Amino acid sequence: MATKPKGHGTIALNKKARHDYIIEETYEAGIALEGWEVKSLREGRAQITDSYAVIRQGELWMIGALFTPLLSASTHINPDPTRSRKLLLHKAEIVKLIGKVERKGFTLVILAMYWKKNRVKIEVGLAKGKKTHDKRAALKEKDWQRQQQRNFKNI
Repeated sequence: MATKPKGHGTIALNKKARHDYIIEETYEAGIALEGWEVKSLREGRAQITDSYAVIRQGELWMIGALFTPLLSASTHINPDPTRSRKLLLHKAEIVKLIGKVERKGFTLVILAMYWKKNRVKIEVGLAKGKKTHDKRAALKEKDWQRQQQRNFKNI
């Protein structure tokens, strides 16, 4: 059985985001990282559950992500695990996002972090918050689908 080498595929998922928000559109963005952060990501030490994106002065920034530094990789520097990191998107996409976030009340949520051709990519979702009754309906639908799968498997 062949296994993927370390450092390929999904790094971190934000499952909570799809539960709390209705995702309208998704964008793939690059991210500006320091060396110790890349080493940390290769070991899978990233957490994006409470992270989101904001637009400041025409640039997209990721806030709230936690990159746990490796003790061996960051001996000569003082790493900041929760610093804001710049997301790399085309200017036209950022302008489009500015319009939707400011005028229509959308939020930018970090959905996933993954490797693509040895580069770290971030999936940013343009989202609106769900109300409590929407969350309950989604859970009911999920439970119903699971029950249907069980019934189908027993036949």
